[in-house]
Amino acid sequence: MVYIALPEEQRRRLSFYLAMEEWVARHIDEDDCFFMWQVNPTVIFGRNQLIENEVNVDYCRQHGIDMQRRKSGGGCVYADMSNVMFSYVTKDDNVSLTFNRYINMVVLTLCKLGIDARATGRNDIMIGDRKVSGNAFYHVSGRSIVHGTMLYDTDMRNMVGAITPSDEKLVSKGVKSVRQHIALLKDYTDISLEDFKSHVRTTLCNRETTLTREDVKAIEEIQQQYLSEQFIYGKNPAYTITRKARIENVGEMELRMELRNGKIRQVNLLGDYFLVGDLDNGLLNKLKGVALDRDEIASVLPERLDDIILNLKREDFISLILNS
Repeated sequence: MVYIALPEEQRRRLSFYLAMEEWVARHIDEDDCFFMWQVNPTVIFGRNQLIENEVNVDYCRQHGIDMQRRKSGGGCVYADMSNVMFSYVTKDDNVSLTFNRYINMVVLTLCKLGIDARATGRNDIMIGDRKVSGNAFYHVSGRSIVHGTMLYDTDMRNMVGAITPSDEKLVSKGVKSVRQHIALLKDYTDISLEDFKSHVRTTLCNRETTLTREDVKAIEEIQQQYLSEQFIYGKNPAYTITRKARIENVGEMELRMELRNGKIRQVNLLGDYFLVGDLDNGLLNKLKGVALDRDEIASVLPERLDDIILNLKREDFISLILNS
């Protein structure tokens, strides 16, 4: 696997590295590419999440924490200079195989340090019963992009405060609670963060290519899409009905529907699920003009919804729509 390096070290916003993933996917003709990055305190939420549902916007503004949306699904995460982010770009477009291969590669790098890590759940890497890494993926131009966190250390107060209410008692309680479920690598190894990054790089990659300044300028142009208010905040229209559920192996789902004369006029699906197909044309648009009737809904839905949303079963989605 080839490591993608930048021509000069410079601290950049998270949006730059998301844009860099896209640029690498479109312009680097390699089977597998990898790079690491670090950012100032930032909250990153998934493509299908509402910022006000996931992020304590006031806390972030008060504490100088950046707020960024990514194009992959999954939930909200916090990053800072005390942890490291991984990006993996591959030609393989089989979602399950790509995701499993990447997760297992990362687990291997930890095991080589004597850390008893394992893959579990939809997208997590655990040490014992504590989470050390969360990951997400999406497709672009025939490539798969996987990216994720690796918690070496972090500011727990910011992590909790940025995603939960900023009341002092709630933050203090939240830090204690989250700390019981989060693993920090510094507690399991004596290796420094910089040495850990070197270890990951030499374990996963056997060569390197360095981007040019012209490449960086092209990435900065893509970055502007991520910095637009429209992309970060999105459109949040009012809907007359909201359905919420947590579906096993799929995630949190929030379906918002605007009805007219008993039929669905507009529909939106929010949550931390993983998208693997065309959500609008493959699923949501098919529901427009359909009555809230089980048989009518079933007649317009595709037979396999897990081709659109990872692990989603048809009957579970119908139950969500009908709140049954």
